[in-house]
Amino acid sequence: MNGYHQQAPSSTGSFQQEQSVIDKQQHSKDSVFFRDGVRRIDFVLSYVDDKDCEKKQERRKVYEANLVKVGLELETEDKSESEDENTYFVKIHAPWEVLATYADVLKIKVPFKVNDIPENKEMPMNWLSTPFRLPEHIMKPEPDYFTAPFNKSKSDFFLINDKETFFPPSTRNRIVYYILSRCSYIKEECGDKDKKGIKRLLNNGTYTSAFPLHDCRYWTRSKDANCESERYNLYKHWARFLCFFKEQPLNLIRKYYGEKIGIYFAWLGFYTEMLLFAAIVGTICFIYGLLTYDDNEWSKEICNEQIGGKIVMCPLCDKKCGYWKLNSTCNSSWQSHLFDNVGTVFFAIFMGIWVTLFLEFWKRRQARLEYEWDLVDFEEEQQQLQLRPEYETKCTNRKMNRITQPYLPITSKCARICLSGATVLFWISLIIACIIGVIAYRLAVYAAFASIMKDSLTNNLEVVGPYITPQLATSVTASCINFVIIMILNLMYERVAIWITDMEIPKTHLEYENKLTVKMFLFQFVNYYSSCFYVAFFKGKFVGYPGNYAYMFGKWSKLRNEECDPGGCLIELTTQLVIVMTGKQVWGNIQEALVPWLMNWWGSRRARSHPETLYSRWEQDHDLQSFGQLGLFYEYLEMVIQFGFITLFVASFPLAPLLALINNIIEVRVDAWKLTTQFRRAVAAKAHSIGAWEEILSGVAILSVVTNAFIVAFTSDMIPRLVYMYAYHPKGEMNMKGYIKDSLSLFNISEFQPANRPDDEENPSCYRDYRYPPGHVKQYTHTMQFWHILAAKLAFIIIMEHVVFSVKFFVAWMIPDVPSDVKARIKRERYLVQEYLHNYEVEKLKIQLSQNGSDETEVTAQM
Repeated sequence: MNGYHQQAPSSTGSFQQEQSVIDKQQHSKDSVFFRDGVRRIDFVLSYVDDKDCEKKQERRKVYEANLVKVGLELETEDKSESEDENTYFVKIHAPWEVLATYADVLKIKVPFKVNDIPENKEMPMNWLSTPFRLPEHIMKPEPDYFTAPFNKSKSDFFLINDKETFFPPSTRNRIVYYILSRCSYIKEECGDKDKKGIKRLLNNGTYTSAFPLHDCRYWTRSKDANCESERYNLYKHWARFLCFFKEQPLNLIRKYYGEKIGIYFAWLGFYTEMLLFAAIVGTICFIYGLLTYDDNEWSKEICNEQIGGKIVMCPLCDKKCGYWKLNSTCNSSWQSHLFDNVGTVFFAIFMGIWVTLFLEFWKRRQARLEYEWDLVDFEEEQQQLQLRPEYETKCTNRKMNRITQPYLPITSKCARICLSGATVLFWISLIIACIIGVIAYRLAVYAAFASIMKDSLTNNLEVVGPYITPQLATSVTASCINFVIIMILNLMYERVAIWITDMEIPKTHLEYENKLTVKMFLFQFVNYYSSCFYVAFFKGKFVGYPGNYAYMFGKWSKLRNEECDPGGCLIELTTQLVIVMTGKQVWGNIQEALVPWLMNWWGSRRARSHPETLYSRWEQDHDLQSFGQLGLFYEYLEMVIQFGFITLFVASFPLAPLLALINNIIEVRVDAWKLTTQFRRAVAAKAHSIGAWEEILSGVAILSVVTNAFIVAFTSDMIPRLVYMYAYHPKGEMNMKGYIKDSLSLFNISEFQPANRPDDEENPSCYRDYRYPPGHVKQYTHTMQFWHILAAKLAFIIIMEHVVFSVKFFVAWMIPDVPSDVKARIKRERYLVQEYLHNYEVEKLKIQLSQNGSDETEVTAQM
């Protein structure tokens, strides 16, 4: 299989050997062209010749013969020319006739007229953005055109200057992949029409890989003047971290990788830009907490030796825990104030509005990209009608209608869906069980920490208390363990989700992605957020009161439900959020950058000793990692999970958007770097939006308003403080003096059960609740202040939700999804297409009539 498969001169073996020597000497293999230096390589197939498997050899022979029949030109590199001396490479070129034919079939839009609509590029204070801009030839490498679907019979209607460069490489590889996906590898007389497609040949091992070529090495321009070197431009102006403050060359990304990858980076860049505003406001709220540090009266009372130092609190666990002084929580109380202040309420409301602005402005940005990238009339469903090879293989039944196609019987489909649903529920239950295990760990370890620190907390508070408490030690260690469990479950469930999605046998790739998206996001939602939901909405809410405590698994377990310290559970939620969110982001970036680099370094170790001219372009790309069809899926999933962290629980940590902003600045360049340097060139694909992720983001945005309202009401101490200041201050003054004593209730320690009573003795102790004291006719029942606070909390939730949702819907109504200038351009383009096509047909008809008239005149003259 040496030499050319088509349009190659036949030659003897000796001539081929001589020609091979000349090629090595005169023609560098680091090229994207055939050996003739003219025909461009649009796609590459690789395989290892298995002499023991005649079936694979026959498939390749028939498949390649069928490719030649449809017009593709092939050239094969012998295994002796490869670095491992075991791999064949089949290079594929699509000539003009093939490209024109399938561009017509796929309705690919091409330019027919230069855009004549004046564009107002001048912006006020335009000079401010100059440092962030890229060179004009990188941002807009070609003029703006009006486009129309290509029609081969009317090729002279379009602006075709050079047929060889009319279709860009991304369009060429998309067309070739379309052909590869539909070409049969079984002879026609066999009658099995379903045996077709490069996907199935890759799955059964007939070919080892199939990929389009990068146009050059990423660190240097191609030596061939006919090569665009767009990969080098992308690396130089986009993938390097030193370009983190520069805008992204979205047009070049789209031109090189296709619209689907381009729309992802457009969304990621827009999301990062919008995070800047949230990060600024969040930082201001944090600074407000710092500036009002000295106005924190309740923390002063806790730390005061005459107030907090004399208040004895009830034990936080049975028997092992001793009584403790309130001022032992002085440090956590001050820390809590940084996030639990009036600014928190403002920031929670702001983020509810920010989310709406983000989604609405993204719709406008997306609409503009749809127009600029010729995706206005694109329907993804029409482009995904090709059945998945797995579906065709497993669905042997046939449905007789106007189009005979395989189908899955309803009984089998229902059984598969039920099994899939049961598997998902089982894994979600497994996550919840792991969370319960972590909670049990917190309860058991807290008792151990409390026992160890018992003497330190009561006798040596000035040495130990301000720095470490059982609550802090338990919270940090539990959060770290929870993060490790999350990462382990992630690795396991990724495979499970793919397995059960494969088991459902989705019909198209679009349906496959949607099903996998729902499963993975549902799992990730429970996996990442469940611990935060526990701390925010369950911890400290069902503890009972001294003498009648609630236990996790009943009194026999001796694991008493956790309490929040007088500083509240908000600081623990902040700790949990920081550890899980930061840990995931740091680990994700290391994994994304390091793993592909190590695998490529190991895979190309043999080729590193080869001269540059002998290390072929197809071998270089073959040694890189494959960017699979689910490559973008994991990138979206990572960012959507982060989006949940900065919206669902942002009321507990206003600096979350700032951490996300820093991460995303790095993420954009890490994704660009690995895509440009560590992965093979992805097959260009179209996508007019971010797909199902847009609906998921909208759902998270709505849920975030509810969760933040509940965090402020029930996790924060904001509402009890406001109720005390305005309604229960004893002197009628609007300040927080006396709040700590007011928020505590008394308990007679003599009423402790002997099995739960600590060894040491103290005076009547306090606990955090609003209950009548011992001796009162309603002792240990809730006071009226408790019900007033509960009513205030519910009223706050209702008011905040209604205000934020009203603003959200008003903003969504006020901001149109499609900008007015884009609507005008779309109408103008449609009008011009009709007008120019009409004029074209009229002119063509005139020419035909004039030719017919001259022919008749000539015939008459001859007669």
